[in-house]
Amino acid sequence: MASYDLILKGGHVIDPSQGIDAPMDVAFSGGTVAAIAPAISDSDAPQTRDVSGKYVVPGLIDLHTHVYWGGTFLGVDPNVVARRSGMTTAVDAGSCGANNIGGLLRHVAPLSAPRILAFLNLSVVGIFADAGRLTIGEAEDLRLLDIKHCVDAARANAGAVVGVKVRVGASSTAHLGAMPLHMGIRAAELAGDLPVMAHIGAGMPPRIEDIVDPLRRGDVLTHFCTPKSNSPLTSAGAIRDCMLAARERGVIMDIGHGSGSFGFKVAEKMLADGFLPDVISSDVHAQCIDGPAYDVLETMSKLLVMGLPLVEVIRAATHTPAIVCRHPELGNLAVGSAGDATILDIRKGPAEFTDSIGGKLMGDRRFVAEGVVLRGAWWADGPQPA
Repeated sequence: MASYDLILKGGHVIDPSQGIDAPMDVAFSGGTVAAIAPAISDSDAPQTRDVSGKYVVPGLIDLHTHVYWGGTFLGVDPNVVARRSGMTTAVDAGSCGANNIGGLLRHVAPLSAPRILAFLNLSVVGIFADAGRLTIGEAEDLRLLDIKHCVDAARANAGAVVGVKVRVGASSTAHLGAMPLHMGIRAAELAGDLPVMAHIGAGMPPRIEDIVDPLRRGDVLTHFCTPKSNSPLTSAGAIRDCMLAARERGVIMDIGHGSGSFGFKVAEKMLADGFLPDVISSDVHAQCIDGPAYDVLETMSKLLVMGLPLVEVIRAATHTPAIVCRHPELGNLAVGSAGDATILDIRKGPAEFTDSIGGKLMGDRRFVAEGVVLRGAWWADGPQPA
């Protein structure tokens, strides 16, 4: 009898969690990684895939997506995003609150091939903004912010809910400033010491210091390379003290590209000063799925072209987001881990990239997804929900 269900042969494995950056074969059995070794016999599995010349990495995790497809204006089909980018886990970042998280987890997730996890919005209704016609922020009315409802929903959906999301800024919290963030932190504490993901919104109040300073070790600051007025850089181009202090105490820095929250000039300055991203995510939603963000792989390509080492790019889209989500079975190819893998190529040739404010970056390479393994099986014939 065959020892495994599937073997990936001849690829170059990059698994930062294990310090692996070498040619390896990877075998899967029963939905998990069953072996990883320099050579595994073809005869040990009924299906073998030749991935010679390609990179085999843990299944990509996009920590900031909006995949409540059909449930919100911003929602996109996770299967479409996964197919083109190689994403195996989509973490929805606050599309849903306590009143509608069931729609994401019970209606969208069962029809999705990639795994879906979620940061629960402190606002009970989640994000209900549309393409400029409805501009009311979900966190500017205290009547929509309920700590108990948030805690109860997080506990009821433990495992799938990995944290609490609060969009903070004039466009989302208005006159309440940073108050909703403090409420979100308290809800996260009561729900089991979950992390909070804080969004740096457009305009003030509050100041960026009021958003960053309350964050704790393990909390996530998304859009940390924002080109908006609430910039992480001073007018003189120096990284703000609040950002340096946050990194020192262990706040997670997330790209969160989106339609308006990533600027090449800001990112270039951060990289030049050694302030590297912990997580690379797309913030993919209906207004940026066709550009400028596209998906996590496109965002990874931008950071690669900007000079972030390949291993660190992979780490920021696999191992680190798995740690943030407290799902240690994800983001690695260790024996016994979830059987998710992404097969990548780095295509050489002219490549043009666009940031969230129209800035251009010319490069000579980009990532291309060449295949996906989900739950130990090759994803070949369309979505295969769990």
